[in-house]
Amino acid sequence: MGIQQIEVYPVTLRYKEPFRIAPGASTESQNIVVRMLTDYEVFGWGESSPSQRVTGENAKTVVSVLDKIAPKLIGMCPLRIEQDIEVMDSVVTRNPAAKAAIDMALHDIFGKTSRKPLFMLMGGYRTEVLTDLTLGIKSPREMANDAVKAVNKGFKALKVKVGVNPAEDVECIRLIREAVGGDIQIGIDANQGWTHKQATEVLNKIEKFNIQFAEQPVPAEDIKGLIKVRKDSPIPIMADESVHSPEDALHLIQAGAVDLINIKLMKSGGILKGRKIADVAEAAGIPCMIGCMGESEIGIAAGAHLAAAVKNIQHADLDSDLLLKDKLVKKGGTKVKNSMRIFSKQYGLGIRELNQKLLGKPKRIYK
Repeated sequence: MGIQQIEVYPVTLRYKEPFRIAPGASTESQNIVVRMLTDYEVFGWGESSPSQRVTGENAKTVVSVLDKIAPKLIGMCPLRIEQDIEVMDSVVTRNPAAKAAIDMALHDIFGKTSRKPLFMLMGGYRTEVLTDLTLGIKSPREMANDAVKAVNKGFKALKVKVGVNPAEDVECIRLIREAVGGDIQIGIDANQGWTHKQATEVLNKIEKFNIQFAEQPVPAEDIKGLIKVRKDSPIPIMADESVHSPEDALHLIQAGAVDLINIKLMKSGGILKGRKIADVAEAAGIPCMIGCMGESEIGIAAGAHLAAAVKNIQHADLDSDLLLKDKLVKKGGTKVKNSMRIFSKQYGLGIRELNQKLLGKPKRIYK
C-alpha cells in the first residue's frame, strides 16, 4: 500500500470583487492543487493557498517545495500520516502552505480508504459547523449594507475587517451593529493594522456593541504589544498571524498574550499540525477558531472537517470559497445553509468532481 503518483495543478481563482484587508487588496487567489494517487486506486485532493505576507510563500515557491518533497513520498504508505509529514519536514523547513496541500491529500485518502467522512474519523464532535462571513474593508456605510445582505442570506455571524483608520473602524462597527441588530455575532480582525495605543482606544470604544473577539490587533512579531492589548482590552483577543505552529501557541499562551487562537491550515502545514495547535490550546483552556486564506472548496472542506471533529475549535471563519467568483469544485465538498457548513455523506473530504477547465493539465507529475 503506497503513494504511486502526485500531480500538481496551478489554478488562479478570481474574487467576486476586490477583497480589502488592512495590508492591502486582492483580486484573485493563486493556488496549487495536488492530486495524490495510490497503488490501490484511491486518490486524494489537497490545496495550497499561499500568502507572501503571512508565510513568505507564493505559487512558485509552493511548486518549488513540492519538487523537493513529492519524490520522497512516492512509495510511502499514505495512511501513516505522521510519518509522511515527518519526512516532509526533514526535507524542507517551514513552507507550511506547500505542506498543507500534501497533508490534505493524505487525510482525504485516509477517509476514503476507511470509507468514512473525515470528520467522523478524527473525533466527530459536530455534524455541522457554524461559519461567519467576512466583510472586507470599504466605507462604513458600504460595510453596513454588506452586513445586512449577509444576514438576509442567513448568516448568523460576521467577521469585520478593520485596521486602516481607527475612527472609521469605530463608526463601521457602530453602523453594522445598528443595521443587523443584537442577535448577530460580530468579531473584528485588524490584520496587524493597529498600534497598541490605537487598539486599546478602539476596543474600549466598541465594547458596547457586543463584539465577540478582536483578532490580531498588532503586528505578529509584537508579542509584548499583544500582551498589553489583552491586558487593556475589554474584548477577548485572538491571535492569528502570531501563531503558525503548536510551539507558537504554547509560547503565546505562556506569555499571557491571547484569549483565543485562529488556526489556519496554510499557517500550520495542514490538518495534523492544526489539530496539535487545538490540543495545546485546549490544555490551557484557550478556545480556537478555524480560519482560511484564499482556498477554494477543497481547502475549505479540509478546515470544516477539522472544525467538526474537534471540540475546542469553537469558531469558524470558513468563507473564502464564497468570496470567489470561480468555483473549482463542481460536485461535493461542503455547502452553506443558514450560516452552517453542511457535510455530505461522501468519504474523506467529500470532493467528487472538479471543474476541469479551471484545473487544466498538471504542471508536475511525480512518480
